[in-house]
Amino acid sequence: MHLSRADHSSSPPAIFIPRDYNAAHDLLSRNSARSGKVAFIDATSGASLTYGALNDQAHRFANALRARGFEPETRVMIAMLDTLEWPVVFLGCILAGVVPVAANTLLTTKDFDFMLRDSRSQVLFVSKPLLPTIEPLIGTVRTLKSLVIAGDTGANSVAGWIESGNGAASVASTCADEACFWLYSSGSTGTPKGTVHLHSHLIQTAELYAGAVLGIRESDVVFSAAKLFFAYGLGNGLTFPMSVGATAVLLPARPTPADVFGALRKFQPTIFYGVPTLYGAMLADPARPQRQEMNLRVCTSAGEALPADIGKRWTAQYGCEILDGIGSTEMLHIFLSNRPGEVRYGTTGKAVPGYELRIVGDDGHECGVGEIGELQISGPSAAIMYWNNRARTKSTFAGEWTRSGDKYTRDADGYYTYGGRSDDMLKVGGIYVSPFEVEACLMTHAAVLEVAVIGAADTDELVKPKAYVVLKPGHAASAEELQMHVKSLLAPYKYPRWIQFVPELPKTATGKIQRFKLRTAAPNATGAA
Repeated sequence: MHLSRADHSSSPPAIFIPRDYNAAHDLLSRNSARSGKVAFIDATSGASLTYGALNDQAHRFANALRARGFEPETRVMIAMLDTLEWPVVFLGCILAGVVPVAANTLLTTKDFDFMLRDSRSQVLFVSKPLLPTIEPLIGTVRTLKSLVIAGDTGANSVAGWIESGNGAASVASTCADEACFWLYSSGSTGTPKGTVHLHSHLIQTAELYAGAVLGIRESDVVFSAAKLFFAYGLGNGLTFPMSVGATAVLLPARPTPADVFGALRKFQPTIFYGVPTLYGAMLADPARPQRQEMNLRVCTSAGEALPADIGKRWTAQYGCEILDGIGSTEMLHIFLSNRPGEVRYGTTGKAVPGYELRIVGDDGHECGVGEIGELQISGPSAAIMYWNNRARTKSTFAGEWTRSGDKYTRDADGYYTYGGRSDDMLKVGGIYVSPFEVEACLMTHAAVLEVAVIGAADTDELVKPKAYVVLKPGHAASAEELQMHVKSLLAPYKYPRWIQFVPELPKTATGKIQRFKLRTAAPNATGAA
């Protein structure tokens, strides 16, 4: 295979981490001189946790695990809302050498059953409101020894475990290359996969992205709409602020525009981490605040490519750039991003310091400028495997390179532009069409709130674009009007032959549109034409 034009970052390589290393100990000890400073704030209750209290509670929790016989490398699952107990449990597990498996709190009983059995977790820490989903599994999962309730009191609660543990500082003897925690993939393309990350990965992403790209500092207050169980949210809301001693605002509830704007007004975050769907909904909210009511200096977006129109309107409204980037559960956080002052909306920016990128065509050769192919990444935070899935591990983690499954092009200035998932790309009349390009075009219409484009077969079994469109409240548009809008801005063959108006699009808990569900529900062309 001939591969020669990888995009080598011009910045320093990954930071040095000693062999003997514990990620939680590092994050906590960095803040030993800030014991009185607020580390986390619960946006719903207003309660807060200082760095000193966090350190004490995390060590108590770690000792409670040890006292109950849970040995290093034991796996436990966290299915908790984003409250002040979440970082205590996560960090306490890592201090004890126990491996936390962060779980999506919006999953079904069937999903939890799969993940508990797949990971062989011995303890499940679960928020009280989620108990109805979990209760049918009690007594049915052979490896599950304990169910511990968060947001409750008593001996069998997270609070009870913290109270029972002694406060002695004791750190498990772990190493940088040891399994530290798991994240399950979001399931945007099917069954979730247990993705195993090392102790070194948390601080690598904090230094290389949060430090070098965002310029995060101690004085920042950060707020992430993405939850802590999500790779994007774990960095945003826990690792990044702790790496410099900043303060993080946590929102236990689902991040509606009203709740997000409420937190941005009340707590005055300087960094906000969002997703494209949420930014679009916030801009469409008639009750949105004025620019002077907030204190933002930088915003980020990930999960899906940010439509250029949303980015431009947000900056015009709030005077703050959105740094669109792409990361993955496999790479833990963002490896390709726009930079402050260098934003080009409609692109995903350039390589994050410490990461190398390449675009590979179907023929196995690296693509030139403007040629579309699969984006592949080499960097220090790549997961070591998918648990119990050797075939997918070998396919995704190919030596030094991780296959993203995303189609990209690179321009002469080194900016990367998203072309869709590899399995979403359409070939219309023998020419590749990016569904995302069509979606971004439709998003520029004043009546469109959200859109997803897939391929559908016509009567001759030829694939053409089909669009599912959600209109803004109080707005109207016809299929013909939207089709003409696309034809006026893109090459005519790219316009959606069918448009179906829907009240909402299927999404994962992290806001990604589940296009595979649209393809499964409507394999052939239907809807207005």
